[in-house]
Amino acid sequence: MIKKNLVLNVVLIILCVLPAQAAITIPSADGSDGALQITTTTVIDLSEAVTGNWDADNSANAGKGIYDPEKWAVVFKYSSVSIDAGATLSFSNHPSRAPVVWLVNGNVTINGILSLNGQVWQEPPKNSEPGPGGFRGGSGSYRNLKNGAGLGFGGGGAIGGHGAGGSYGTIGKSYDSNIAPPYGNQSLIPLIGGSGGSGDRADNKKSGGAGGGAILIACQNTLTVNGIIQCDGGLGTYATGAGSGGGIRLIANILAGSGKVSAVGGYSQYDPGGNGLIRIERIVNDNTLEVIPSPSVVNLTSETTAMLWPPDNAPKVKILSIGGESAPDDPRAEFGTYGADVALPEVSSTQIVVETTNVEQASQVEVRVTPRFNANYTTVNAVIESVVSEDPLVIKWIADLPVNVGYSAVQVKVLRP
Repeated sequence: MIKKNLVLNVVLIILCVLPAQAAITIPSADGSDGALQITTTTVIDLSEAVTGNWDADNSANAGKGIYDPEKWAVVFKYSSVSIDAGATLSFSNHPSRAPVVWLVNGNVTINGILSLNGQVWQEPPKNSEPGPGGFRGGSGSYRNLKNGAGLGFGGGGAIGGHGAGGSYGTIGKSYDSNIAPPYGNQSLIPLIGGSGGSGDRADNKKSGGAGGGAILIACQNTLTVNGIIQCDGGLGTYATGAGSGGGIRLIANILAGSGKVSAVGGYSQYDPGGNGLIRIERIVNDNTLEVIPSPSVVNLTSETTAMLWPPDNAPKVKILSIGGESAPDDPRAEFGTYGADVALPEVSSTQIVVETTNVEQASQVEVRVTPRFNANYTTVNAVIESVVSEDPLVIKWIADLPVNVGYSAVQVKVLRP
């Protein structure tokens, strides 16, 4: 008997488990606002947000967000977001008109429309309402109320007296070539929206279109856009200015989809608004998105922590007082709806005190007063009154400006050397 040896071939299969790809970290993306699922046309009322610190747990107010006046933002911390095809999600403004921030620790899928567009022209004496984070359009003139046409509001608010488009990333256009310069920066830090167009000064004419809003979507996993994200400027009419496009900032581990991202200026026959700004930051690029205007793009590396806000040592500017009256830290510019941020006696001129932090002394600090119902705006360069401290560098500036009867908006900007 011949014995055959049985040879057992043992194949050792070693399963190598590779570590998952490191993703970005979104600060405070704790999911305390729950999951947002939009299946039909929906308007989120931003005025329902609780006032507090943006990074606080929001479980007690889940789904309604947190308004942080220091950051000037309404912040939602979702576990996931889904907008179905055929559905549109838009917003009614917080009284501060602050922009929207989504911090998402899961996926974001936009198959429908996410809209923060500026409102189109309005009948006088109304001002068109911006998308969250944007600025209002100037009112149209109204003979029965004897009011003049108003200029656009915001950093690039239209300054043309007969109609002019608002500016932001690019300048608006104007029938009479009197337009505001662009503003903002490609990083969209801080987050800010578009400016309004001016109204028509002829009898019973319409307002300008409002500026597009601003949104930051910071997604820890996959952000898919097969639908539309839009922060477009509001339309003008014949001889009224349109609003500028707003600001869109997208941060994601993976950016996917074949949809559209838009922050374009509103249309007007003679006075269209300028385009806004778009910023895209992602690790993996898996999309064929149509993005207008062209975005600034950052290729993130793994283990990146997203920067959401300006650093503590960033330049800052604020208005301390107007005519000796303290200016609020969180102004609303309600134009009489709920009173005024600052009420002044009827005088011919007033002094505005401005404080800057981490701003060089060689900078130009510009104060602009824009009446609600008058095209005669005023811009003055402030002068240094005193250096309050050296580290950090805090400087007090003053500017003397004429005063208009009625409501005006005061804004200040810094041009650094």
